[in-house]
Amino acid sequence: MGIGASYSKARAIHLDLDGRIEKIIFSSHCGSRDIHDLLTSVAGVSRWANISLKDQQGALVSIAPTMPTNTAREPYKVIVSQNRQGEAHDEVLHGVLTHVSEQMTKAFRINEMKDEMLNRLNVMQQRIESTEAVVPEQQLEGMKAIEIEKCKMEIRAIKDELLAAKSRHANFCKCTIPAAQGNDTRIVAKRDVPKYPKYTLSRETKEYLKKPTFDIWHWESNEMLCLLEHMYHELGLVNEFHMNPIVLRRFLLCVQENYRNNPFHNFRHCFCVTQMMYGMIYLCDLQSKVCLSDLGILLTAAVCHDLDHPGFNNTYQINARTDLAIRYNDISPLENHHCAVAFKIISNPECNIFRNVPEEQFKDIRQGIIMLIMATDMARHSEILDQFKAQVESGFDFSNQEHLNYLRMVLIKCCDISNEVRPSDVSEPWVDCLLEEYFMQSDREKIEGLPVASFMDRDKVTKPTAQVGFIKFVLIPMFEVVAKLFTQLNDSVVEPLRSALYRYEEQKLKEDQIKEKLRETARIRAEQEGVD
Repeated sequence: MGIGASYSKARAIHLDLDGRIEKIIFSSHCGSRDIHDLLTSVAGVSRWANISLKDQQGALVSIAPTMPTNTAREPYKVIVSQNRQGEAHDEVLHGVLTHVSEQMTKAFRINEMKDEMLNRLNVMQQRIESTEAVVPEQQLEGMKAIEIEKCKMEIRAIKDELLAAKSRHANFCKCTIPAAQGNDTRIVAKRDVPKYPKYTLSRETKEYLKKPTFDIWHWESNEMLCLLEHMYHELGLVNEFHMNPIVLRRFLLCVQENYRNNPFHNFRHCFCVTQMMYGMIYLCDLQSKVCLSDLGILLTAAVCHDLDHPGFNNTYQINARTDLAIRYNDISPLENHHCAVAFKIISNPECNIFRNVPEEQFKDIRQGIIMLIMATDMARHSEILDQFKAQVESGFDFSNQEHLNYLRMVLIKCCDISNEVRPSDVSEPWVDCLLEEYFMQSDREKIEGLPVASFMDRDKVTKPTAQVGFIKFVLIPMFEVVAKLFTQLNDSVVEPLRSALYRYEEQKLKEDQIKEKLRETARIRAEQEGVD
């Protein structure tokens, strides 16, 4: 992973099991779950048992490959509880439910029903087209007009029935299609939220957190919250804004609660973008170039940039005329919604991390966060990048507020779509997550009769075709402009992007060769059948 020698060798941890000292050894490439299973094995308990570690001072230690090593004289106390035994039964139950779901799908002939309804749709649409073509508009009255209107109503009813049937089936299989519109009940900040444990972060973890190579898949939700909290402390933002640490925790917990469980736009994506922003701050040495208030705006905007994302993009919102599109007049409906949710959370005094700053400063912070979140709308990509590029080429001025505004907007854009900067074993799973979310949207658009973008259509797009154009024409040009201002990014950011482009181009070439062979085989077979 390129994070130092300590990650390439085995690590040893000493444990105190009711006075008995044990030692475990694990690879730095193990996941948290692997280490947890190793601990349960040593403790002689079920792998579903709840295991936690405490150091000599009583602080909880994160069960992760980067946990601080210790000695036999200072072992970690192992605390075991069996409150998760039911999870084994849950897995069995989930397997049974999945099997029942498959049987019910067959029993109710969902696929056959879908085909039948689509055929009915096609027949009725042909009836409408033929009637409208034959009958002049001025004569289209009486029963003919009523008949066509009935057909249109039936088409809408069939579409609704199809979508409802698909949603019911999806609910049963635990893969529900998210709601397309905003849900106001989710905006309200939760009160009396439970505290998450305080983890001891090793020096290696703290340094690793500053690097673009950071593997975001190793960390569970509570650990990500702890790492986000550390970022605010490490950058000096807690002191700068006079934050109450408890309020900061409540804010982060409430943010987590207001990210939906989408395949891509979820809380892990929020953490991923924020971690990259944190790394860019150190890579570009922004502490020496901008004020702490600007750093706070950058980090908080990254944390909040996709709050309550429904899993369906702006194009869908506008075409489907959702509540969000209507509320924001088709102007960046999602980004406007993310801003609204963010400041709804901050409006709660128990979650307001800026409640101790002067009113005028808060106005600047609010405007800055809104500006950055709105900049993540890809519809504005060319506008923002072209302006920033012109500023860099003419001589960027860190004392010019307009220049700084465009720098901040470009930075959050870079972080938002920076997955391919990371090593391939970290970045590729994100492509799968994004395509899954795209396919959910395109499937729904097909059912609702809405336009479908080719890059979101499961019948047309593959991972290589999706990534080659995006890396070549969006990512590399944008990061190259930023690297002109911060030359240290060439090796750590731009080169990994070029490597990713080369990797996907190779994959695309292989795909094209396979397709060509299949076409040639089909052509030869067709010729042979013609001769016969």
